[in-house]
Amino acid sequence: MNILVMIGQLLLSLSILITLHEMGHFLTARYFKTKVEKFYLFFDFLFPLPNVLNFALWKKKIGDTEYGLGWFPLGGYVKIAGMIDESNDKEFLNQPPQPWEFRSKPAWQRLIIMLGGVIVNFLLGGLIYAGVLWFWGEEYLPSKNVKFGIYADSLGQQIGLRDGDKILAIGDQPFDRFSDNAVKRAIIIDNADALTIERDGSSMVLTIPGDFIKELSAHKNKDKSLFGARVPFIADRMVKDSPAERAGVKPGDRVIAFNDTPTPYFHEFQRMAGANPGKEVEITVLRADTDTLRLPITLSDDGKAGIFPRGYGHFFSTERKEYSLLQAFPAGFVKGYDFLAVQLKAFGQMFKGKIKASDSLGGFASIGQMFGSDWIWERFWSMTAALSIILAFMNLLPIPALDGGYVMFLLFEIVTRRKPSDRFMEWAGTVGFILLIGLMLWANGLDVLRGCGRG
Repeated sequence: MNILVMIGQLLLSLSILITLHEMGHFLTARYFKTKVEKFYLFFDFLFPLPNVLNFALWKKKIGDTEYGLGWFPLGGYVKIAGMIDESNDKEFLNQPPQPWEFRSKPAWQRLIIMLGGVIVNFLLGGLIYAGVLWFWGEEYLPSKNVKFGIYADSLGQQIGLRDGDKILAIGDQPFDRFSDNAVKRAIIIDNADALTIERDGSSMVLTIPGDFIKELSAHKNKDKSLFGARVPFIADRMVKDSPAERAGVKPGDRVIAFNDTPTPYFHEFQRMAGANPGKEVEITVLRADTDTLRLPITLSDDGKAGIFPRGYGHFFSTERKEYSLLQAFPAGFVKGYDFLAVQLKAFGQMFKGKIKASDSLGGFASIGQMFGSDWIWERFWSMTAALSIILAFMNLLPIPALDGGYVMFLLFEIVTRRKPSDRFMEWAGTVGFILLIGLMLWANGLDVLRGCGRG
């Protein structure tokens, strides 16, 4: 069921983005009186073999344009008359150019038509972010409220973090909002090389090794954290028929020791339990702050007791920044711009060799996992906004068969006043499709290898 939820979110998000992307091409083409023969969500042929398995799940012709839903959910397309595209229709090359064809239009008009899709996606990303901020606002945990300090995970320990530390700054930027991901991003994208922390009442600086970026950005570590907020271990509820329930643990019990080793914080108990799978151990709990009980318990085979602890909300107060409609629009576009800047910086880090491309790439499985197994609308729309900007960015890459490839050739034509021949564009498109297929096979192959435990 969780997989179906992820697939459903991915398909809905991509359907929205692809339809509006193609609408950008469609509307600009129609504005310049260019005939659009087809408008399809998904492909009605086996991409990239246009003459194989040609059929649509639904189609209807309105005016000069056939609208349809293809059977192959790998994208979508508009077929513009007089343009070499993924449909591989070349019959028009044997006929003289017609006034309504793409190839008959001035270069600047063709450039706007090709940029229509990416412009829509860039604008859409900012608009969706604005809608999210207006509707839900922005909730965050102020760092000053994390009164028990952090617990350092294995990655955090590599740069010198310890349990109980308080993070004050990343590089020269104050750490006002508690976020492990913000520190990761600062190290990987902005080359932050130091953390200022408070330890035992004193301030000190931890230097981050230059080669730590590769370790932090490695795919094997994508779900690992540097640190988290340290919280006391107070039982909220028990899994039905779990070791803890059978042992007599009650909601509200405060777990303070594991086999006589003090474990006042939840992460400490987790580590101890994880190191003793299937064993009978003894835990000490404080009940109603008056009774101290020692309870024997046999842990599960994966080292769990079956206790849901009280979360951050019980110990820390979060803050939520509210946005009016007028405030949300500029803030949404700033958020979209910041996200795009991060993607560009990450691209630069790959070219510099600081981030491995194979650790950053992923196919449909990786994207689906980012939506999560629960359908949460705030997260869905935030992910859709991010994907819209990524789609625009990827489409602008100067690869033939992508919008960016056409843009590259059109800019060449505008500058040199020399138009590439139709045969050259046909050849370039074929090469571009081969590159795209190779990239998609690589990205989705990485997902398969990771699923098999080899990536």
